[in-house]
Amino acid sequence: MVHIRRSLLLTALALTMTVTACSAGGAQRSDAAHGPVRQHDGTPRSGGAETATEDDSRSTFGVDVDTASYGYARRLIMDGQLPERTAVRPEEFVNSFRQDYPEPAGDGFAVHVDGARLPESHEAAGEVRLMRVGLQTRAEDAESRPDAALTFVVDVSGSMREPGRLDLVKDALHTLVDQLRRTDSIAVVAFSDEARVVREMTRLSDADELHDAIGSLRTQDSTNLEAGLVLGYRVARDGFRPGATNRVIVLSDGLANVGRTEAEPILRRVRDEAEKEIALLGVGVGSEYGDELMEQLADKGDGFVVYASERDQARKVFVRQLPATLSVRALDAKVQVSFEPAAVRSYRLIGYDNRAISDEDFRDDRVDGGEVGPGHSVTALYAVRLADGPPPSARVARVQVRWTDPTNRAPAEAYESVTVSDLNRAFGKASPQLWTCYAAAYFAQSLQGGPYGREVRLGDLATIAERAAAASEDPEVDELARVIRLAEKIR
Repeated sequence: MVHIRRSLLLTALALTMTVTACSAGGAQRSDAAHGPVRQHDGTPRSGGAETATEDDSRSTFGVDVDTASYGYARRLIMDGQLPERTAVRPEEFVNSFRQDYPEPAGDGFAVHVDGARLPESHEAAGEVRLMRVGLQTRAEDAESRPDAALTFVVDVSGSMREPGRLDLVKDALHTLVDQLRRTDSIAVVAFSDEARVVREMTRLSDADELHDAIGSLRTQDSTNLEAGLVLGYRVARDGFRPGATNRVIVLSDGLANVGRTEAEPILRRVRDEAEKEIALLGVGVGSEYGDELMEQLADKGDGFVVYASERDQARKVFVRQLPATLSVRALDAKVQVSFEPAAVRSYRLIGYDNRAISDEDFRDDRVDGGEVGPGHSVTALYAVRLADGPPPSARVARVQVRWTDPTNRAPAEAYESVTVSDLNRAFGKASPQLWTCYAAAYFAQSLQGGPYGREVRLGDLATIAERAAAASEDPEVDELARVIRLAEKIR
């Protein structure tokens, strides 16, 4: 059962998905299969290593719905090459697939926690369990959402001439114009070495003018992403519609080479504008793609980033994913998982390496965060090493999520607990969606090349994904299995 607590005395919150630190010292442990268990040193944790519960019993992270890392890796693997290790983020692999979480009755989140033993093919020592933390927001009827005011910032630099870049973007924008409501609004900004306004904020009732503006986009020179975003936010601010969903949506290969090309100077601009209730969505395209810059921009702009390499994928982003984000269910969402030292020796959050926040910031409403739209699910996986001999009824962890209501900015919380018996079922008895999460997460870790990825074999992961696809009848999971087998051949 999910329990809800609301407080009208507090008002904002935070959302930057990661792991953290707080608590007392203790002896450092090691394990042949998992490497050293970290001592707590007072800094926020990343998701990269195992943490001793006696040193730090709480894991705190901000919610994130990015999926670009998997989309870009899939594109590269299908083209015959493996992605750079630094471009692989396991949480974005996991969150690329549909889950089976129940929706809450109202706004905010439903919390779901389950797990299983690892499959027999997984080479891990000790009593390690897989724990899945799932959050789900309520879906929304498209007709009941607020109107949208969208400013598209389109990269028309020379690198966008490659087939599958600007032509893909234009096709997706034409499709979006045809399927949005007549009361929605769109503006178009283009950038190369400089930025220019192609169309000021225009109601969809003037769709012909918008189609003409999109059709006029042509590639030119260099990539001044900073200029595009600065002008895009200016146009979005000039066309700001109170009560509507106001967004800047940048479509680019992220290969900035003119103006400020480092993330932080651009992020300062984005940060300032995000505080004015204009969130940023990134859509990445191209076989050469500036993944890190696009991801950082979206995170700091209270939004998210997706990647599209084919026309069908781009249309899915603009027809299915984008409309689902045009209203907001929860702002500034954070999760804190409190592990029980009597039941858990150590734990490891899989992924979220750049989402860490401090434990004490869980209820600090000054810590900035992001947002989650209707019908979204968010999943985090933990590898949990049980202590010796805890009873089946022993609590393993308590999971809390905190967010801000988008209408009145009042914070709210929900929580759920999980026991040893909840994690003790055989892997084969778990849901197909949990099999998918496992296959996606450990596929990413294998691509990263670290010690945890060496606990699994790609062929075994592909087989698990195939079983999950057959059981769930999900074609996207079937494609995951094919991508894993392709990666095995390339390697």
